[in-house]
Amino acid sequence: MDVVYINGLFTPLCNAKVSIQDRGFCYGDGLFETMRSRNGKIFRLEQHVDRLLKSLPQIFIDLPMTRIELMRVAQDILARNKYKDAIIRLTVTRGDTQSNIQVEFDTPPTLVVNIRAFKALPKAVYNKGVKIMLFQERASLTSGLTNRLKTCNYLPNILIRELSNKKDFMEGVVVDPDFGVTEGTTSNVFIVRQGVLKTPPASPYVLEGITRQVVLEIAREHKIPLLEERITLEALLEADEVFITNTGIEIVPVTQIDSQTIGNKKPGILTGFIHDEFLKCVEAKKNPC
Repeated sequence: MDVVYINGLFTPLCNAKVSIQDRGFCYGDGLFETMRSRNGKIFRLEQHVDRLLKSLPQIFIDLPMTRIELMRVAQDILARNKYKDAIIRLTVTRGDTQSNIQVEFDTPPTLVVNIRAFKALPKAVYNKGVKIMLFQERASLTSGLTNRLKTCNYLPNILIRELSNKKDFMEGVVVDPDFGVTEGTTSNVFIVRQGVLKTPPASPYVLEGITRQVVLEIAREHKIPLLEERITLEALLEADEVFITNTGIEIVPVTQIDSQTIGNKKPGILTGFIHDEFLKCVEAKKNPC
């Protein structure tokens, strides 16, 4: 039986409870990080924790834990559940309050750390590529913030993913009329055109994903031409290669967007190279990853 962590206590999942007045439950008022372990080691744990701790003050949540303490809890959850390959989630909400939407600064936040076994995508996904669906509409953003945060308010992402899945697409990607290509419901987007790797810059519309950061590091290490710039709809559809990234799926090639095929209808050479290098990083066989 899985063991989870809630506000300082480890408890069996079947006994885990959060108040119905918790702001995460009532309003999606909180942040989360999703991490992956491989062979008993959590990949990029420090970066995930750092992103969480950097983001919390921006929404006025003061978590009374240090970076080291958060990392130890994540590692403890992994050890207690005896998983080698797992998905670990840290969730911080504004806590239990009886107010409406007014922030009560003396209310302690809620911290939940839970885990599940990692289920890899079929190999065919990486060998054949996937289809993604475009949504040409205004990208959602959190008002008053200058960068994208990983918030618990995930309804727009859920709806786009469901609409995509119903039409047999793996992922949905929003193309904003002003900003251009933004991100998928749970992924960052990359394209390759004439040997140049491009991705939209981190912004209020694009999360600075941890896997995205690793891809940028790989590109710089291997001197792959790289641009973080606005990507238009036309550039996306005319790309030689397209791939999407996130913690759970790693680097997934895209071979069809809406009804249009990409490149030669097969995963691209550079996409495959970056995925191979990414796996070396995950398996800790090389530096600086």
